[in-house]
Amino acid sequence: MHAMNETTDKPAGTTHFGYRDVPEADKARLVGEVFTSVARKYDIMNDLMSFGVHRLWKRYFVATSGVREGDAVLDLAGGTGDIAALLLPKVRPNAAGSGRVVVGDINGDMLRVGRDRLLDRGLVHGLDWSRMDAEALPFPDRSFDCVTMAFGLRNVTRKEKALAEIHRVLKIGGRALVLEFSAVRAEFLKPLYDFHSFQVLPRIGSLIAGDAASYRYLAESIRKHPDQETLKSMMEAAGLARVDVRNLSAGIVAIHRGYRV
Repeated sequence: MHAMNETTDKPAGTTHFGYRDVPEADKARLVGEVFTSVARKYDIMNDLMSFGVHRLWKRYFVATSGVREGDAVLDLAGGTGDIAALLLPKVRPNAAGSGRVVVGDINGDMLRVGRDRLLDRGLVHGLDWSRMDAEALPFPDRSFDCVTMAFGLRNVTRKEKALAEIHRVLKIGGRALVLEFSAVRAEFLKPLYDFHSFQVLPRIGSLIAGDAASYRYLAESIRKHPDQETLKSMMEAAGLARVDVRNLSAGIVAIHRGYRV
């Protein structure tokens, strides 16, 4: 199975929630229920979905972000704070207020888990946590040097609107980076990947978290997410320039990067 363009192949006024067509107005609530259910086991979920490799993908994502000392960075779908923790040493917050990471997520349970986890690690200074909708960001134009979004865009109802908002809040010369599951490029991997996603993952999710349905949705959401070329075109349509794509692990995930010019 391949990732696909969510903007097609669905009745008007609806969107995909996994393999189901649901009213656009309902998707945010349904996704919220999924992430409320898995919030405290989110890292386990990512380990199961990626065989633990998500930690390497995230480190590479941040290492290639171009984030520098003094930058203002918005991390959308910030979840449990993994990306924020990697970004902080790069922005190097100081007492003058230069260098900061704003973690935004539409799900309050995910934010609480992330804030508590980073607080336990002593990561407080230079971090702001805020509940927000990626489709309507509460910031003025040209507020950030970089906007990151890791494993979150596929859960957004109107992806084109979120991408336009990301473009709006970027400073001139700023970078948008999206890390997301994508379309596997190696043919021999596809049946193995599908078997893991649709047979193994929900069963393990049921055993570990008592919630097979949420894990099934997460697997389905990957298949409904735009593939590499489609997402690149969507970012360009949102106004981002010089968009490039880097496949990791044979396209299981991809990093999309674009600039506001």
